[in-house]
Amino acid sequence: MEKNTSPAKSSIIYGVLFGVIMVLEFVVMYIIGMKSLVNSSAGSIVNIANYLILPILFIYIGCTNYKKNVNNGFISFSECLKIGISITFVAAFVYAAFSVIFNFIFPEFINEMIDISKEGMLAKNPEMTAKEMEMGVEMIKKFMNPFIVFPVTLVMYSFFGLLYSSLIGAIIKNNNPQSL
Repeated sequence: MEKNTSPAKSSIIYGVLFGVIMVLEFVVMYIIGMKSLVNSSAGSIVNIANYLILPILFIYIGCTNYKKNVNNGFISFSECLKIGISITFVAAFVYAAFSVIFNFIFPEFINEMIDISKEGMLAKNPEMTAKEMEMGVEMIKKFMNPFIVFPVTLVMYSFFGLLYSSLIGAIIKNNNPQSL
């Protein structure tokens, strides 16, 4: 890479790769059956991977790559933040775009998820009233709306990017003494 590559630009490939991995996880989950993954250990593992392990891994790889291969062994805390937020934003964009397109191609998916959610709500609270159930279903429908899903996904993953890159930046930063 060129020496004048910005931290954000150098991290786009990691964001795309992270996003593609999340898309592939979703496709595999859909193929095996979403019902078996809701409220199960497999579903928990996928969530932990998507919200904790993968973002930290890709942010760390992106920051260390920039430090070693682009910036002569130096990386500032702010560069780590730029890289981390860029990676998670790009990944969220890829995943959210896929999600919106998937829901347009397979509109029955939303109804399947609502049915699975209803079963889960009744399993957790068998004495749930019809009104409570309807309120829960309406909330689920709101959060499955593509105009809600897309921006919420971007903001949520960007927040995680900020949080995780702050931690990683605090650990691996190595300021260039010539730039101080």
